[in-house]
Amino acid sequence: MTGAAEHDPAAESLVVRCLEVDDPGPLLALVPDDAPVAWLRRGEGLVGWGVAALIRTSGPGRFADADAWWRSTVRHAVVRDEVGLTGSGLVAFGSFAFADSSAADSVLVVPRVVAGVRTQDGRRRSWVTVVGVDNIPATPDLAPARAAEAPVGLRFFDGALSGARWASAVQEAVRRIGNGELGKVVLARDLVALADGAVDARWPLGRLATAYPGCWSYHVDGLVGATPELLVRRERGLITSRVLAGTIRRTGDDRHDLASAATLARSSKDLEEHEYAVRSVAESLAPHCNNVFVPETPFVLHLPNVMHLATDVTGVLAPPVGGSGTHRGTGVLGLAAALHPSAAVGGTPSTTAVATLAELERMDRDRYAGPVGWIDADGDGEWGIALRCGRVRGDRVRLFAGCGIVAGSRADQELAEADAKFVPVRDALGPAA
Repeated sequence: MTGAAEHDPAAESLVVRCLEVDDPGPLLALVPDDAPVAWLRRGEGLVGWGVAALIRTSGPGRFADADAWWRSTVRHAVVRDEVGLTGSGLVAFGSFAFADSSAADSVLVVPRVVAGVRTQDGRRRSWVTVVGVDNIPATPDLAPARAAEAPVGLRFFDGALSGARWASAVQEAVRRIGNGELGKVVLARDLVALADGAVDARWPLGRLATAYPGCWSYHVDGLVGATPELLVRRERGLITSRVLAGTIRRTGDDRHDLASAATLARSSKDLEEHEYAVRSVAESLAPHCNNVFVPETPFVLHLPNVMHLATDVTGVLAPPVGGSGTHRGTGVLGLAAALHPSAAVGGTPSTTAVATLAELERMDRDRYAGPVGWIDADGDGEWGIALRCGRVRGDRVRLFAGCGIVAGSRADQELAEADAKFVPVRDALGPAA
């Protein structure tokens, strides 16, 4: 499979205006059911709607195709940005298939309207960007849109494998690790939800953003979720990647959970899994950075349903070699491509692990565990790993969850962990309490 790309040639004549506005209130309340996109954390970030231009691509060249299209789009666009923040002006949102061989496409889309909010130097700033073809459209009235409604008649079914068959796949993975065929492999499973009518992705998106404010809640082209894992952020030459590997379920009992967090921090099995993931990120960033900093020990990240071992890897972007242009050094999309798939979602060694998971999972991951996020005209942006997510298509939602398998893994514990990771999207699809 060599890959393919389809794009809207109108991208070469985009006209963009970005201006500061009064605080519009909750960003998600503004978003109509018109190709909505979102990237939010703690009430800040970006939302958008409508389609000014897009590219759909697939295969091994999907990242390079999208990056080349974006660079061309930026070169040809006429941009008037009165705000001058990372994320203001011309931006695109994207999500990418996990595997080179996936039947799923990947997408990078420029919305017709983008609203953004971020705090800078203690001041909360808000803006709106409008994008037209050949001319600037009128600035929209940022009024609340029609609210999304909960799906009706939801039923849940096993996906490619039942729980028992997936547990057997875990046991086979442990056997191969014990034989020295690989060090770690991340196995995913899926769950299918069916509703009585079309599912409005804004419904689970809003509930995820409320329930998991410390995660990055996102929606792009039907992929909706709340990821705790930041694959890469690039902002004015600084690079950050949050690595998560090693998980334990929360009970809701604070004393018990504190003891569990201490156990997680000392667990040789989880520390081994985490080390693989951190090392793979640091090694992938090194060619693009002047230096990379890795803390000596991870911290425990507390989320409402689980706790993870976490490490924030940072670096300083190396300048471009023998070239110039809109992007100063490698853009955030190029960095995301270099990091994908990390050991946190594939395993190690990478080639063997990805082949193993494809064999044992018996499914196409679609865009699960692929990069999802946004990029601006300077090449800055944020991309997460598409975890705790579902792919919405009409009345069907396909949910995903995965677990890192190492030599000390137990199938029953990994199955329980996967079930815990289904909870965020499964609960978000249900009715409001």
